[in-house]
Order: sequence, then C-alpha cells, then structure tokens
Amino acid sequence: MTREILSGRPLRLLQMLYDRSKSMTVFTVRIKQSELANELGITRQALNVHLRKLREKSYIRTGRGFLDITERGLKSLGYSSNPAFLCLNISPNNRVEAYKRICTLPIQSAFRIAGDRDVIVMVERGRLDEILSQISQIDGVKETRSYIALESLK
Repeated sequence: MTREILSGRPLRLLQMLYDRSKSMTVFTVRIKQSELANELGITRQALNVHLRKLREKSYIRTGRGFLDITERGLKSLGYSSNPAFLCLNISPNNRVEAYKRICTLPIQSAFRIAGDRDVIVMVERGRLDEILSQISQIDGVKETRSYIALESLK
C-alpha cells in the first residue's frame, strides 16, 4: 500500500484532528440502505425513520454505503466499549492449527505479534470467561494472560 504524502494545510488539519481525537470502538456495516430495508422487509422511508431515531440518540452514524454503530450504540446492546485483551503463548508445533481455532471463536480481533507473546486477542469483556474456557481447550496454548481495559486514554 502506497502512503500518500500530505503537506501544508491538509497535513496541519489532519494532525489537528488526530491530536484532538479519542479512540472509539465503532463497528462499521458496509451496506446500502435499500439493501438493509429489503432485508428487514420494510420500505426505505420506514428505514430512514428508524435510522434517524438511532442517529439522534448517537447510537449510529451513517454515510454513503455504510452505517457505524457507536460506543453508545454498543452500550445500549449490552456490549462494553472497553474490551479485554488476552496475550497468548503458543507452542511452535501447534501454531498454525491454534491460529485457525482462535479465529473461529467469538472474538473481536486477533493479532500475531513479535515479542515474548505470540498472539493478542481482543474480546468483549462480558465474554471473557467464555473465551478463556474455549482457549484453554486449544492444543498448544501454553500460557494466557488477561488484561481488561479500564478506559480509552486516546
């Protein structure tokens, strides 16, 4: 992927926005509103009424071809916006199969990493015990450390 070079005012604007930003948990759905209305079995106009109510409560953001569920929307669904992180050590002989099994779990993200751990898994805090139980059954997982995010600092 080629990195675009910015300069001048666009670069200053982007940096200013970044400096004032706060990391947020957002789940994006890429779908046309007409497709969503069809899936729900309602008209596009009826869908827009519901979307407007969700936007007014800051549960979602919408744009051309996408819908974002915001942190507030996640909380209304009972999901925590502060996830838990699991750092795993996996036996080298079992890594390929363990990675495949980890990716089938109900997790938010998983990353292969370099360092003294092999994988970092991000999970919904409310599912931490369930995920830990499932990970304990994966061959080759030698060690698991759990960390719970208290708040997003940036």
